[in-house]
Amino acid sequence: MTETASAVEIASAVRAGTVRAVDVVAEALERIERADPVLCAFTEVWAEEALRRAEEVDALVGAGPPRSPGPGGGGGSGGRVRLPLAGVPVAVKGRHGMRAAAPLLAAGGVAVGATAVPGPGTAWQTWGLGARGRTVNPWRADRTPGGSSAGAAVAVAAGLVPLATGGDGAGSVRIPAAWCGVLGLKATNGRLPSRDGTGLAAPGVLARTAADAAAWWRAVSPPATGTGTPYDPTAGLPYDPATGMPCGPAVGTPPSFPRTAVWSPDLGFARPEPEPVALARAAVDRLVDAGVVRLVRPQAPPLLLDPAAAWLALRAPGTDPAGLADAHRVRAENDRRLARLFAGAELLLTPAAPTAPHGHEGPGDVYSTALTWAFNVSGHPALSLPAGFGTDGCPAGLQLVAPHGREALLLTVAGAAERPSGRKGRGAGDRKG
Repeated sequence: MTETASAVEIASAVRAGTVRAVDVVAEALERIERADPVLCAFTEVWAEEALRRAEEVDALVGAGPPRSPGPGGGGGSGGRVRLPLAGVPVAVKGRHGMRAAAPLLAAGGVAVGATAVPGPGTAWQTWGLGARGRTVNPWRADRTPGGSSAGAAVAVAAGLVPLATGGDGAGSVRIPAAWCGVLGLKATNGRLPSRDGTGLAAPGVLARTAADAAAWWRAVSPPATGTGTPYDPTAGLPYDPATGMPCGPAVGTPPSFPRTAVWSPDLGFARPEPEPVALARAAVDRLVDAGVVRLVRPQAPPLLLDPAAAWLALRAPGTDPAGLADAHRVRAENDRRLARLFAGAELLLTPAAPTAPHGHEGPGDVYSTALTWAFNVSGHPALSLPAGFGTDGCPAGLQLVAPHGREALLLTVAGAAERPSGRKGRGAGDRKG
């Protein structure tokens, strides 16, 4: 399989027996060995473990006869195993991320290594530190890839792996996704298990296609919402992962478009640079022209209170009662404003980051999290979608925010956004030369 093969394509080929998982994983390990001395995307590479696990996947696939794929991307009732991610190389955000990756491994994925995050003494906003040095943006080595899921975004963008796990506490999945030109999804806070005790962080994924992100969501989704209502993680997702074809609530049923959306360049408080705003707005216009979204006028402008002080107070240990009270006041007011917005629209659209990727010396006085951390405080699911390239040659992202629990909506729209051009998202690994 090539470095541009998607997770869906790999798993389908492994299940069909046209390729072996061990060969797919060996090729991924070769790509990592060749590219990582420059990219520094990995802190650890688990070659022996990965090849051993790939052999196990091949044995499981060979244990049953070929069968028709089921709606979850695994087999139908005639087979003995369901491996919707059979043989897919997966990069994990640090050794501690193995617990979050467990559902992917149970689905047949193969963990090939731990990706770079900020190291000791490194500014927390945007850096990663790999085993060989600082993590670099695959589009320009003199620029940061964003963070904290820096290595994960780089590994996917450079074609080293098709899927990488991440954690998003302030934009740590969405910002590197935007700056590396891939898709990054943050789940609704509290919907999936998280090691973060503050409630601000949520698991996420970095992928090159909406279908791959949907396959991740199917694998990790809880069986129920916790409200007593059965939850079907396949409902409303953009593709049947076995075929890569669009699907709606039932496989073969087209999703309903356009979806209503509100655009905000700054959420009422951020100070984004003109170019990321222009690129994001151009991406919105393309979605409108393609019939994917329809912009609507909200009852009130999407003006949120700046969540910076609230986020910092909630995050910091030992915040005094007055500081916590102020944080909860900001959170409650923003929750009220977002509830009003989502009563009249399905999506909120913003730039994913307020600036282009900065150099390794630092971000200056603008928080790279300015447009993302509001939704860690509020808990809404959010997704960064590639929006094009700036004059510096680096990617930019469009952020989609949905009501709580509407990850399927985000993935549906992301899938539809890929279809007008008829191709997968372009990654740094696609470049020639």
